[in-house]
Order: sequence, then structure tokens, then C-alpha cells
Amino acid sequence: MNNETFDQMLQKYADVTVHVGLNLRKGQRLMIQALLDDAPFVRKVTEAAYKAGARFVDVLFNDEKLTRIRFEHADPESITEVPDWTFTRSEEYFKRADALLGISSSDPDLLNGINSDLIAKNRKARAEKFDPLRKYDDDYNWCVVATASPSWAKKIFPDLPIEQAQSKLWEAIFSACRIDVADPVQAWKEHTDKLIKYRDYLNAKRYASLHYTAPGTDLTIGLPDKHFWEGGGGTFRNGIFGIPNLPTEEVFSTPHKNKVDGVVKATFPLNLMGVLIEDFSITFENGRAVKVTAKKGEEDLRKLIETDENACRLGECALVPNSSPIGQRGHLFYNTLFDENASCHLALGSAYRNSIEGGPDMTEEEFAAHGGNKSLIHVDFMIGSGEMNIDGICVDGTREPVMRAGEWAFDV
Repeated sequence: MNNETFDQMLQKYADVTVHVGLNLRKGQRLMIQALLDDAPFVRKVTEAAYKAGARFVDVLFNDEKLTRIRFEHADPESITEVPDWTFTRSEEYFKRADALLGISSSDPDLLNGINSDLIAKNRKARAEKFDPLRKYDDDYNWCVVATASPSWAKKIFPDLPIEQAQSKLWEAIFSACRIDVADPVQAWKEHTDKLIKYRDYLNAKRYASLHYTAPGTDLTIGLPDKHFWEGGGGTFRNGIFGIPNLPTEEVFSTPHKNKVDGVVKATFPLNLMGVLIEDFSITFENGRAVKVTAKKGEEDLRKLIETDENACRLGECALVPNSSPIGQRGHLFYNTLFDENASCHLALGSAYRNSIEGGPDMTEEEFAAHGGNKSLIHVDFMIGSGEMNIDGICVDGTREPVMRAGEWAFDV
């Protein structure tokens, strides 16, 4: 696309981010977390936010190269240093029920070759620093989107010159986020309405468990008695309806923390803080991951599930048809925001409190008693394919098809 067309598309993307994803309200403040390469998009989002009535737009830029430099040259003992102001800044916005925009465009190979112990220590330190902020979960409207950074684009399209790779990735982002249609706002309304119908169908069924089968996968996931399926956007606790992820193709709930058994094989690589974990599988017993194998990154995966006591348990199960527009593009994005919307996926670590009825108002003990998992991490990994079958198992033991050959097995 030429520069004029690209600029128009980028403006539409910014408008959809502000008005559909965040659904920003007049008088709200907006906090943005971005990389330096995101600056052109951030400027358009900032303009759209002020036109929507934002009181203040606060942007915190990061440079990934500085992150790499720190891991390469800083004193290893200092790798757990996380300044207090980073916590205080976020808490100020969350307390006010302001809005948060995260931009996901990181280099998938950023930390290749870095000692896995250092990465694990840094990840845990950051998680521990920000863990108290979880009490504000969904008190504020938030959204995650992506831009076509040079390093990310080159990873996806390694045979193309950087400019062509970025252009091709931008086209993919615009398509996945429904920016390339005449009326993106209406397109998102129709799409979310469809996802809500699937969500409502599953909520009416109240399956006791799900049974997943595919090459390398034979996994049974028990569901909490009061589990709740989400998808297609939702209403935050400040009363604003938004879509937290652009794009999104999923409906999701939480497994029971103690009722996951069997083996599951990943169908996509996992990008973990710039380290790729490839061709891996995880075996569960009574909810706990008891064995991991990986062709690449096995030690990093093992350290991930050792982050804390419950990092080895699941906190999310999400259903995505194999015919998802993202899945049909036929290539990896090496970015969870996109790849999780190409495939059914699971997440290691914490469950979302909204995935259990009354969860946001429960104590931690009550949430755990209902089957909800609490951990410092929440890491999605993809398991779906055109060979995935899923059965819903009712309380009386009868089975009903939920997905067949990677597609929904029922109509809504």
C-alpha cells in the first residue's frame, strides 16, 4: 500500500483501538505502554484519545535493545531490581479506574542465548513486584494491540527486505483486526455478537469437564462447578464495555486447578520473553504439570512452571476454531496476541477471577476452594489444529461434541 493509504489505515486502527477496544470515556486518563518503534501509531492513538475526551494521555516507551544490554552486561545480582515507581505509576491509574493500552510488538528472538536462570529471576521479580496490582483486575478498561516492528516483521518474513516485511505484517494486522473493511466498528459488533452466542451456549451447558484429543494430546480438563465462559468482549468493573484483545477469536474459561489429567502437545512455538520454546508437550496429574519435554527451550519451560507453587497448574482454557482468519493465514506470528487467536489454547498460571461466578468478590481462599488458580504468571500456549476433537462431559457422564476436526460442532 502507498504511504497515503497506510496513513489512513493506521488512523482507522487508532480509532478502533480507542473507540472499540478501550471504549474510552470522556474524562478518563489513558496510560500507554509501548516500544520506540510504536511511536507513529502511539501518536495517532493519543490524538484519537484526546478527541474522545481523554483528560490525559501518559506514554511510557521502552527500548528492547536496552533490555538485551542489561541481560548481557549488568551485574547478575541486580537482574531482580524493579524500581518502585513502576508499581506506583500503574496503581495510581488503576485506583482511578482509568484506561490502559498495551502494545505488543516485541522481537521474538530478543533474549536468544541469554542464561535461562537470569531470565527466570527477572521474570519472577517483576511478577512479584506487580502481583499486588491484581486486586484491581478489570476495575479499569484495558486493551492490547500490536504494531509491525522491524524485528518482529523480519522474524515472520525472513526472506523479505525489512520494509517489505513490515508492509506485509501491517497488512496482516489490519486484516486480523478488521481494519481493512468499510465499517470496522460494525464488523466488530457483528463478530463480538457471534462470540457471545458461543459463550452463552457453553454457559448454558455447564459441562463438568472437557476431553481433548489430537496427535500427541489426550487431556481431560475438569471445570469448576461455578465456571463461567467469556468472550466477545465484556463489561469492566468501571461499567465500560470493551474488547481487551484486538484481535480476538476466542471464548475462554478456567480449568479446575486440581482436575487436569493427561498429556497435551503444543502446536505452535511459545515466545517467552524473547526465547522461543518449540515442539513441546506437558503431562498433568491432578492438576499439576509433572513432566515437560521440548525440542528447544525445555529448560526455560521447566523454569517457567517452577516460578511458584501454582505456576505448574492451568489458569485458562480457550476455544478457537481452526478456520479462524488468523489461523487461515498459514504462518506463525511468534506473538501470543495473534497466535492464540489462530488456535485453541491453554494458559499456565493464574485464572481470571471473572471465569468463576462471583470470583471478583471472593477472597483468595474462597477462589482457590472453587478451583481457581493463583500464580505469579499467566502464559498462554497453543494446542489447537485441524485434528483437534473436544468433547463436553456432562455431570452424569454423557458426552457431547464441542469441536470436531478443529471446528465448532454445534450451531448458534
